[in-house]
Amino acid sequence: MYSADSAPQTGPSVPSLVEDPPPGDDRLPLPHQPLRASWDPTAIPEGGNGRPRPERETKKQSGLGRFVSTYGWRAYALPVLLVVTVLVAWDAFSGHGGTGSGVPGFGRLSDHTDKPTGIVGGLPPKGDGVFPSNLPAGAVPGGGPYTDTAAGTWHVVPGSTGQIGQGTEHVFAYTIEVEDGVDTSSLGGDDAIGRMVDATLANPKSWTHDPRFGFRRIDHGNPDFRISLTSRDTTRKSCGFEIPIDSSCFNADIGRVVLSEVRWVRGALAFEGDVGSYRQYQINHEVGHAIGYHQHQPCETDGGLAPVMMQQTFGTRNNDIAKLDPEGVVPMDGKTCKFNPWPYPRA
Repeated sequence: MYSADSAPQTGPSVPSLVEDPPPGDDRLPLPHQPLRASWDPTAIPEGGNGRPRPERETKKQSGLGRFVSTYGWRAYALPVLLVVTVLVAWDAFSGHGGTGSGVPGFGRLSDHTDKPTGIVGGLPPKGDGVFPSNLPAGAVPGGGPYTDTAAGTWHVVPGSTGQIGQGTEHVFAYTIEVEDGVDTSSLGGDDAIGRMVDATLANPKSWTHDPRFGFRRIDHGNPDFRISLTSRDTTRKSCGFEIPIDSSCFNADIGRVVLSEVRWVRGALAFEGDVGSYRQYQINHEVGHAIGYHQHQPCETDGGLAPVMMQQTFGTRNNDIAKLDPEGVVPMDGKTCKFNPWPYPRA
């Protein structure tokens, strides 16, 4: 009997097609081997050679890169917003804005040791003697009653204030007066006139924005000037009336800021603002003459605010004023401004 072990081989030996890996081999298990998974995928495989895992080659981001990655499109918008904010702030404080945004100027400030005479700012423009029949730019709007003729004398409205403004160079004393014969009852009475003047000059958008100027109201003694609400005829005598347009003025010979009652009551069509704003303009413009801004100004920036020293009663368009006074300081350049009652409208 032959056993299987002793059976003779009838041909060459055939090697096994499936072999177990030799010990220490870290290759993946073959299909006939059991699959095993470790709960810790970062651990070194059992029987492995202990080699550390290669680190990925990653490029470190700069601070700017991390900022852009974090904020996305906002990272580009923020610098633009910062630049715009700086430009707006610079414009607000410097007054060098673009069209419609600049702060208008006032012209040259005269030396206070040089005492002016006559009507400061010049007489109303003389023109060429040929005027439109309705003078639309300087026409008086409809409104409440005013006084044509009064006594030609004034009474002081009682009241005084402490100093307003720093007044590092000059503190101007002023009285508030109403012409005898002018009825202010429809305007709230004399005291209401006084309160309006005081509040206007105390406003930070008025002349005290400049630390050189200060004001104080008195009702006795000798003021630097007298702010006087005045009837139509007396205003014409005090300010001149070569062109039939009612206007106010500062007459240095009599030391009076002459406020036209006609304009106080009715305002001005050319101003295009409310009556209250026009009254503020009247006060600031004529007081501006009294404190040293003797010259009138044209519209400087087309579409911008009118300078307070522009003759806004006659018009806020340079061409309107230039037609009345071709030889004056206002050019025929087509510029048009918006009405403005304040020296420092953006204070």
